Amino acid sequence: MKKNIAIVAGGDSSELEVSLKSASGLNSFMDKDRYNIFIVTIVGKTWQVELPGDEKIVIDKNDFSFSKKGVKTLFDFAYITIHGTPGENGILQGYFDLIGLPYSCCGVLSAALTFNKFTCNTYLKSFGVKVAESLVLRAGQTVTEKEVADKIGFPCFVKPNVGGSSFGVTKVKTIDQVQPAIARAFEEGAEVMIEAFLEGTEITCGIYKTSSKAQVLPVTEVVSENEFFDFDAKYKGQVQEITPARISTSLTERVQKLTSAIYDILGCKGIVRIDYIISEGEVINLLEVNTTPGMTTTSFIPQQVAAAGLDIKDVMTEIIENELN
Repeated sequence: MKKNIAIVAGGDSSELEVSLKSASGLNSFMDKDRYNIFIVTIVGKTWQVELPGDEKIVIDKNDFSFSKKGVKTLFDFAYITIHGTPGENGILQGYFDLIGLPYSCCGVLSAALTFNKFTCNTYLKSFGVKVAESLVLRAGQTVTEKEVADKIGFPCFVKPNVGGSSFGVTKVKTIDQVQPAIARAFEEGAEVMIEAFLEGTEITCGIYKTSSKAQVLPVTEVVSENEFFDFDAKYKGQVQEITPARISTSLTERVQKLTSAIYDILGCKGIVRIDYIISEGEVINLLEVNTTPGMTTTSFIPQQVAAAGLDIKDVMTEIIENELN
């Protein structure tokens, strides 16, 4: 009997549109002969499943089911592809834990930890992972331009501490840009991170582990045509994505080894993508850990899976079956 899989998309952040594209990508990747695939959208308090013919039915939050013509459908597994709250920060994971529904990605603690960039970087720093100098502002807190200049320096990045897809991110080059950048970042969330700029080569590396295997994917080099890897670079093609990255074999191996170590330190699950900057002297600096990475047909993970000579459909099946079994 075919299992019912919910691809859970949507969310309450600016990344809603990106999440829906990831859901469409995942739907195309999964094995339709093996599973019944449904897309479930969660936007605020509106939870609904999308059925053929543009029909939408409300999800019963008591057990994450839906009913049509008196027939109730329960799900066997949820693949979370919400970028942002509530799917990337542990909230939805906690709900699924409560109702006993297996899901694709990290659990509550590692999701919450990685979603908060400053906390995650500070935690990993204690394990010897190199990160950029940074500071965090919470609602109501302020910082002077001089404090930013002295502690962080210019250029620097001002960004929401929780969030993604580069919404609300500004590359600040001069002292007069500091406060407008902070105000812009606060529009995206209740915490703002100010982080030193690191000169170097930007790369990203995907990984997933199951009970029987650890698969570290090839490294991708990211060459943005823009000031940095912003929303337009990510989603409007203003970027070169080179897989495998144009770095030495030894450096590639070091990046992959570090990626695997970070995955284990954080207790990750499912597919994770970790972004880095390689600075002078082949120093590997962590940028951020993405526990629900983009899964559109042109996203990094599908590219890396193909470069590894793997079939994305088989990868999806491995991840689903690992949790079901």
